[in-house]
Amino acid sequence: MDETVAEYIRRTVLKIPRDEIKMMLQKWGFLSEEQLQTLNFHQTKDNISQEVVQLCEENSADIKQATILDIIYNHIYANKRMWSVYQMKKSGEELEYFDISDFKKRFKGRLRSSLKNVTITFKEYEDNAIWIRVAWGTPYKKPNQYKPSYVVYHSQTPYVFISASVLKSNLPLLCQALIVASNYHDIREMELRSHSLNSLKDIVFKRYSQNFQTYTPKPLQEENARPESEDIRIVHENRNEKERIHRLNQEIFGDGPQPKLEFAQYRLETMFKSDPKLDVLDKKEPFRCLVKFSSPHLLESLKSLAPAGMADAPLSPLLTCITHKARNYFKIREKKGVFPENFVSP
Repeated sequence: MDETVAEYIRRTVLKIPRDEIKMMLQKWGFLSEEQLQTLNFHQTKDNISQEVVQLCEENSADIKQATILDIIYNHIYANKRMWSVYQMKKSGEELEYFDISDFKKRFKGRLRSSLKNVTITFKEYEDNAIWIRVAWGTPYKKPNQYKPSYVVYHSQTPYVFISASVLKSNLPLLCQALIVASNYHDIREMELRSHSLNSLKDIVFKRYSQNFQTYTPKPLQEENARPESEDIRIVHENRNEKERIHRLNQEIFGDGPQPKLEFAQYRLETMFKSDPKLDVLDKKEPFRCLVKFSSPHLLESLKSLAPAGMADAPLSPLLTCITHKARNYFKIREKKGVFPENFVSP
């Protein structure tokens, strides 16, 4: 077994919590049950990693097997990476039969036609998710296995989740390979990012309920009999206001917890209004700006604004429609005519 492969396996085992090493090695399936029984999982992680490497040497492990173990680790600990959502688009609405073997062949062929020194590993999961691990090299250097890109693609959907390496210059190559392999012709970042991969999936696959209508505040109902005490009246009105805010929040955000979204942005285009006497603008042109939101838990933060008294209820549609606009990304951006330069497959 190559020394670089042995060292990579050792470091991968060291990343795993000690009480989960046996479970992950079983999921890996490269070592037999008899070999796993010879391991002492109560010793230090360094000693465990050395013993795992020795067993892998007996089985002549290669880099492909080593990277599959890394995929298993990242699948379980996906929240250790920052994920971005990308949406692909076809020229028509036709549905095609998805062939996983053809997808892998086309993906590898397109990527390796642009860059020879690259390691590509696939692993399929039960929810129709294909995990792709890409380690990048250069024309003169072998792939760096410690700074890979990860792609999660759900077959027969236009959505791709990418956790890119520090080499951002390789992202266009990755996007080209994806649209060629999946028979799409365009791909765009949806401008949603989070460490929680499952939350991003909930948003784009509409797995959670959030209403996006604009609600008009209802006036407080007057009581037939006014309390004699001013303090009692204030308490009563405050209670009614809290109930109103709670009701509107439920109507907008739903009852359940929100998906964990950490970053979102979209383009805003509106007409600039000014006093004609001031003659600020010679032409009536729309005012354009890029709106960015960032928070450890963006949707829950927005949900808490009104109850905390930091915003009026109901919230502005500019705040409550973030995920709705993201799901309609292509339609909105095309209508406004603000697409950046296209990725076009050959």
